[in-house]
Amino acid sequence: MSIKEMIKEHPQVGADWNDHLGEAVKHAMYCAAICNSCADACSAEEMDMRQCIRLCMDCADICAATYRVASRRTGGNVGVIESMLRTCVTACEVCADECEKHDNDHCRRCARMCRECADDCLKALNEMAQHA
Repeated sequence: MSIKEMIKEHPQVGADWNDHLGEAVKHAMYCAAICNSCADACSAEEMDMRQCIRLCMDCADICAATYRVASRRTGGNVGVIESMLRTCVTACEVCADECEKHDNDHCRRCARMCRECADDCLKALNEMAQHA
C-alpha cells in the first residue's frame, strides 16, 4: 500500500501531482508514529525526559495534522497546506534538536526521522512555490 499512489489516483489530481508533497505526506505519517513511540519510550527512561516527551508529542500531533490536510485533494487549500508544511518543519526541527541531546537509540531514530520529514516538507514547499 502506498499513500503516494492513493493521492495520485484521486480524480482531481491529474497533472497536478507534486512528488515532493507525496513524499512529505508519507514521511509525516511515519514521523507522527515515530515521535509518538519516542515519547512513550522517553517516559520509561529513568532520567528527566519531560521536555523531550513534550516536543515529541507536539511533533507527532503536528505531523499527523499535516499529513491529513496535505493528503486531501478535493477542491484546494494551498495556503493552509503551505502553512501546515512550514509548521511541520519547525516542529520537526525543534524535536530533532531535543532528541539529539539524548544518548539512546529511540531518540536517535526519532531525530533522524524528524530531519527527513522536515527536509521533505521544505522540498514540497519549494515545488509548490515553483508552480504557483
